[in-house]
Amino acid sequence: MTPIELISKWHANTRNERAASQEHFLDLCGVLNEPTPNSDPTGAAYAFEKGATKASGGEGWADVWRRGRFAWEYKGKHKDLEAAHRQLLQYAGALENPPLLVTSDISRIIVRTNWTNCVSERHELLLDDLANPERLGVLKSVFSDPERLLPNKTRAALTAEAAAEFAELAGRLRHRGNDPQTVAHFVNRLVFCLFADDVGLLPAGLFERMLAASRMRPAQFEAYASRLFTAMAKRGGEVDFTPVAWFNGGLFEDDAALALEADDIVLLQKAAALDWAEVDPSILGTLFERGLDPDKRSQLGAHYTSRDMIERLIEPVVRRPLLAEWRGVHTRIAANLAAGAAAKPASKARRDSPAQAETLLRGFLDRLRAFRVLDPACGSGNFLYLALLALKDLEHQAMVEAEALGLQREFPQVGPEAVLGLEVNPYAAELARVSVWIGHIQWARRHGFPPPSDPVLRTLDTIDCRDALLADDGTQAAWPAADAIVGNPPFLGGKRLRTVLGDEYCGRLFTAYADQVSAEADLVCYWFAKAQKEFADGRLLHAGLVATNSIRGGANRRVLEPIAQAGAISTA
Repeated sequence: MTPIELISKWHANTRNERAASQEHFLDLCGVLNEPTPNSDPTGAAYAFEKGATKASGGEGWADVWRRGRFAWEYKGKHKDLEAAHRQLLQYAGALENPPLLVTSDISRIIVRTNWTNCVSERHELLLDDLANPERLGVLKSVFSDPERLLPNKTRAALTAEAAAEFAELAGRLRHRGNDPQTVAHFVNRLVFCLFADDVGLLPAGLFERMLAASRMRPAQFEAYASRLFTAMAKRGGEVDFTPVAWFNGGLFEDDAALALEADDIVLLQKAAALDWAEVDPSILGTLFERGLDPDKRSQLGAHYTSRDMIERLIEPVVRRPLLAEWRGVHTRIAANLAAGAAAKPASKARRDSPAQAETLLRGFLDRLRAFRVLDPACGSGNFLYLALLALKDLEHQAMVEAEALGLQREFPQVGPEAVLGLEVNPYAAELARVSVWIGHIQWARRHGFPPPSDPVLRTLDTIDCRDALLADDGTQAAWPAADAIVGNPPFLGGKRLRTVLGDEYCGRLFTAYADQVSAEADLVCYWFAKAQKEFADGRLLHAGLVATNSIRGGANRRVLEPIAQAGAISTA
C-alpha cells in the first residue's frame, strides 16, 4: 500500500474504532514496511491489546504495544484523544514505560515523547500529512528508531534556565532594598503561578495576559499581582470576571506583592515562555537557593545533593523494603485467587476468595498510605520530593498489578502528607513545600490523573521550620514519628562549631547530647545519633543519611560504633 492509497482508504472509512483500529494499524505497517504485531507469536515484545489477558478481562492497557518503542491507543473519530493519552499514562509503568505514547482516531495521530528526564514533546500528524515524506518519517521513527524523536532539552537544563531568569529578577529586587525573605517569598509565588498557568490550574493564559498588561503599564503590576494572589487564596475567587481555582496552602495567605519595573516584566515574560509544566522540582530549590541569596551559599544548610545521590538513599531506605513487602502480598493474593478459581463453583472457598484477596490488598495499601518519610534537615525539599515520588509510584504499581489479577483499582491516595521535614531556614522550608506541591501535581499529570482541587494546595504543616537538634528549653528536639529517615544533614567540622554556631548554642548542644555525641565530633554526627536513638527505641524502620568519610574516624567514629554493634549498617 502507498501513502496515497492509505489516505484515500481511511478518508472513506465510516466504521467505528473497535472495528477499524487494528486494520488501520496493519495498513500503517504496510506503508512503512514494518513488521506487524502478528510477527511476534508470543506477544511478549509486540502485541495488540497488551494486558488483555488479565484475569478481570477487558480491553487491555494499550491497543498496540511494542517493547522499548511505543504504546498506542485508538479512539473513534473526533473522540477525546486526551482521554486516550491519560489512559496510556496510567498504565505506562505496566507497559514498561515506552519512550513514545501514541494516540489516534484514524484521521490523526498524536505522538508524545515519554523519556523520564527529558522535556516532553508532541508531534501531531493528520491523515493527509502521510503524503509528505518528512512527516511520514516521524511515524517511521516511532516504529523503528524512537531515539530520533528524543528531545534535545533535558528537564534539568530547562530548570537551570528557568532558575537563572529568576535569580536575575531576585537580585534586582534585593538591590532595591527589599528584604531578602520578602523577595524569596514573592518569587516562590511567581514560580508557582507560572507552573499553575502551564499545567492548566490557572485559567488559560491568565498570568501571561497579566504580564502583557503590566508591560504596557509597569506601575500597575503590583496591583495586578495582588489581585491575582487574593483570588487564589480564597474559595470562589475571580479576576476580571474569570473564576480562579482555590489554591490556599499557605503560599497565598495574603495579597503582598512587590513592584516591578518595565525591564523586570520583560525578564519575567522571558521566563514565562519556558515550559514550566516540565520544571524538575528536585533541583529547583537548590538552584533558587543559590541564585536568590548569594550571601547564604556557604551558610549552614545551603548544600546541594544530586538526584543520583538522593536515589542511592531512597532505594534501600524506602523503595526496596516496601517493594519486597508488596511482592510478598502480591504472591499471596495471586495464590488466594488461584485457589478460589480452582475450587468448586458452589464452595465456600470460591465465594470467599475475592474478599480475602481484597483484604490483603487493602492491608498493604493502608500500610503504604500511612508510611511516613522524614528528612530532619530538609533544605529545599529534594529528598522529600523524591521520597514522595517513590511512595506514589509504588502505590500505583500495586494497584495496577492487583487489577491485572482481577481486583478493583482505586484512585491514588498517597499525597504530600507522606513526607515530613524539619528545616531551620524559613525560606528553605517554604521552598521545600513548593517543591513537594509541584512534584505531587506533576505526578498526577504524568500518570493521567486529575490534579488536586478545593484547595489545589493543602497546607503542609508537615514541613516544620525549626531547629532539628535543640528545643527552645535547651533539651533535645523531638522529631516527628516516621517509618524512614533520609537526608543530607549540614556538615560542619567539630573544630569550627563554636566559631559558626556560637558559644551559647554549642554549650546547650553539648549538654543535651553529652551521653551520645562527643563535643569534638562534627555537626553531622548529631543527626546520626538521633536517628540511632529512634531506631533503638523501635520508632524507626530504616534510615539513610549522607556524611563525609571523616565520620569513620576519631570522635565521629564513636557515634557509629553502637550502630555497627547493633548490626544496623547495611550499606555504606
